[in-house]
Amino acid sequence: MILERYIQTEILSKLGWILGFLVLIIASDSFVDYLADAAAGNLPGDLIFQLLAMKTLSMITSLLPIALFLGVILALTRMTQDRELAVVAGAGVAERFKIVSILKFSTVFAAVVFVTGFYLSPWAEARVRDLRIRAEIESDIAGIAAGQFREFSRGDMVVYVQELDNDKGYMRNVFLQLRQGEDLGVLNSDSARYLVKPGTGSRYVLFEDGSRYDGEPGTVDYRITRYKTYAVLLEQGEGGFVDRRLESIPTSELWGSEHPMFKAELQWRASFVLAVFLLPVFALAISRYTITESRYLPIFTCVLVYFIYTNLLSLSKTLLWKGGIPEYVGLWWVHLVLLATILILMNFPALRAWYRYGRQSRGG
Repeated sequence: MILERYIQTEILSKLGWILGFLVLIIASDSFVDYLADAAAGNLPGDLIFQLLAMKTLSMITSLLPIALFLGVILALTRMTQDRELAVVAGAGVAERFKIVSILKFSTVFAAVVFVTGFYLSPWAEARVRDLRIRAEIESDIAGIAAGQFREFSRGDMVVYVQELDNDKGYMRNVFLQLRQGEDLGVLNSDSARYLVKPGTGSRYVLFEDGSRYDGEPGTVDYRITRYKTYAVLLEQGEGGFVDRRLESIPTSELWGSEHPMFKAELQWRASFVLAVFLLPVFALAISRYTITESRYLPIFTCVLVYFIYTNLLSLSKTLLWKGGIPEYVGLWWVHLVLLATILILMNFPALRAWYRYGRQSRGG
């Protein structure tokens, strides 16, 4: 229908520049941080735009609901100010028609949020994690030069490398002096490489095909150990989800898990899909009470409701993590409260008339 396409086109035009504006702000902020890391030598320059692209992709899930929400309220406020909605109502178009039109429009974006939130965003977050690990490895190895000594752990470890390959991933003919308290050990190896242990973030140098010498030469307590592989800890990680954040865990691993964190993360991802349906309908309900002289009051109201809504979701997610609320309550109660608010706003005139009628009946 022409009217339906007109409403949807009006919303789409507002949504486009709002989404672009939000992406530009957040991407610019991330870009500045990445440039600062690159200037400090903590991030290779060739990874900046890869990180920025992945981070932007991961943000789409959270940005689309608020962009659609604001797009709907701006479009409907403009149409109300220009008396277009009054003409539509005068032509006999039911309120249900506008609700259905907006829900049809929202369905397309709900599908996008579902795909990005459940599949693309976790992949992008995992990719950001991998790029960060790669940047840390390259940052550490970049300080090692062939034919020079390099200190680690405040001088407790001294490394000498005779040869580095082209991509600086492997070291050849490596010497390591290792001090542990009063003990002093020496390792020499044909090759070595730098690695980060998954799940903990701990950093190691893995030596291959070499020998370790412990003790003072010439004493009985002197030991020589031959090894195929030997890992030396450079930096202890914090464990847990240090290098694998919840946002980067694939949805397939969340399904059926009994871990409270996994349940909370799964409901959190589903919340963005529900928000794409609920928030635009709430914007429609608010637009019915738009005051002509206060053009920006509905926008302010919607922004305020959005922050309350998202903060309640975040609070519920934390409580579900810690076992403070059961799974069947989880984040769902926040959506139910918003739905109840929408129903009250949609039926407020009828409810008010019913209330007045009841008072008159009791008074009579």
